[in-house]
Amino acid sequence: MSGMIGDFHTHILPGVDDGSKSPEQSLEMLQRMHQQGISRVVATPHFYANSDSPRRFYERREKAIHALQAVTRGQTLPQVIPGAEVHFFEGISDCEELSMLTIAGTSCLLVEMPLGHWSERMLRELQDLEQKRGITPIVAHIERYLPLVNPCALPKKLSEMPVLVQASGEFFRNRLTRPLALKLLSAERIHLLGSDCHDPIRRKPDLDEAAEIIRRRLGQEALERICRWENRVLENRLP
Repeated sequence: MSGMIGDFHTHILPGVDDGSKSPEQSLEMLQRMHQQGISRVVATPHFYANSDSPRRFYERREKAIHALQAVTRGQTLPQVIPGAEVHFFEGISDCEELSMLTIAGTSCLLVEMPLGHWSERMLRELQDLEQKRGITPIVAHIERYLPLVNPCALPKKLSEMPVLVQASGEFFRNRLTRPLALKLLSAERIHLLGSDCHDPIRRKPDLDEAAEIIRRRLGQEALERICRWENRVLENRLP
């Protein structure tokens, strides 16, 4: 794959959510990612505030990371970086333990928004994450929400807010959505990519084809720009 991008949305940790069911399944997914040229993988298991607490989630995630390390030790594989996919909830910006769910302890948090209308109150909550907590939300899989709204108005609105945007590989692979995906990426209204992989077969790691489409249509610079955003997130260098 041209351009060593990372996968910033995965369900690769074993036994934490509806993703990987075992360390061996996780290993297979990581091996495929390595073959695709993926250098780093952000593990983002689902977090639901109505059924979990950040501390309990953190402890389960740590156990899953240790289980994965036991089967990957000594192998050349992508770096696995801890994070979470936090389902938006009322009062998210007031959650004092939210920093336990950020990507590798940085100021960035992957947030899954509800399908359907986003109220002004919800958008204010996203802004309050930065203002109250110093946390920059990364809106997960933007392509899921676009069919429900004006597909250009929402990215424009988000570009005016202190948020980043993540898109999935399928957005670029699908011939029907590809033009919009490329348009948004070119305008820097998409910052990060993720496969949203859950298993090795049905929802597998698949960023290599998307990256090649981006390289052919927008040039190597587009992939390098994604890498720069990745570095800014992981090095905690956001404004």
